Amino acid sequence: MLTGLTIVFLGGDARHLEIIGKCTEMDATVKVAGYDQLKQPLPGVSQEKLTSDLLGEADVLILPVVGCDENGVVSTSFSEDKLVLREEHVAALPKHALIYTGLAKPYLIKLCEKYNLKLNQVLDRDEVAIYNSIPSAEGALMIAMQNTDITIHGSSCSVLGMGRTGFTMAKTLQGIGAHVRVGVRRKDHFARAEEMGWKPFLTTDLADEVSGIDLIFNTIPTMIITAQVISKLSPKAVIVDLASAPGGTDFRFAEKRGIKAILAPGLPGIVAPRTAGMIMANCICQSVLEEFKTRGDEQ
Repeated sequence: MLTGLTIVFLGGDARHLEIIGKCTEMDATVKVAGYDQLKQPLPGVSQEKLTSDLLGEADVLILPVVGCDENGVVSTSFSEDKLVLREEHVAALPKHALIYTGLAKPYLIKLCEKYNLKLNQVLDRDEVAIYNSIPSAEGALMIAMQNTDITIHGSSCSVLGMGRTGFTMAKTLQGIGAHVRVGVRRKDHFARAEEMGWKPFLTTDLADEVSGIDLIFNTIPTMIITAQVISKLSPKAVIVDLASAPGGTDFRFAEKRGIKAILAPGLPGIVAPRTAGMIMANCICQSVLEEFKTRGDEQ
């Protein structure tokens, strides 16, 4: 249980409603800022304004998945007011406070380092990223189906990258009868792809491997689907880029060639916010419990 802990939520989206619900179920004192436009009230939750006094009460601060931008602006789906996390707010946090976000930008990282606060980036954790790869793959399939005039079953698909999302993407495509090729950069990934029944190739040979491909699913966050690669694609091919913005595709050249190329990062929060929220809620609550138990044992 989280009894006795004060958890402050600053901004967020539909995923955070699941995290808030989990925290209240575990008996935390929950306060939120940036939720004044909610259609239904949150039971057992206190609506607040962002102030230094509010953060001075926080044992845990939970920020949106994208944290805040380089000016401290925090995104929220539930308020028209602009939320800005300023240095004085971070300075007001107790020294024992934990901060959680999805992925942090340098602005937040530097402030946490300056005030010696522990920052947790949950999207970096395997237990979140692996589970999140499932709605990512489902969302990518949905996009592919909406933008092609063929079935995925029997199509020729290429997945670039065999990390957590790439592996699940390739397995999902295989499961519905696609012919799957996987672009890899490591020998162990090459061996694993072959063992899984996929056809592996090195990403350095990508330009020579795209002829006849119907769909490309990219998970590599660097420019990999270059103009040279796109020039070898069929005009009817579709690219679904799952890498974080700006993706790994030359979108300008794809448009010039008339090839559909869709940048689709952050699919879990779009196609399955409830599931994505539950994944994050379980991770964050377990982490908070472990952190404060460890600190208690050390005292």
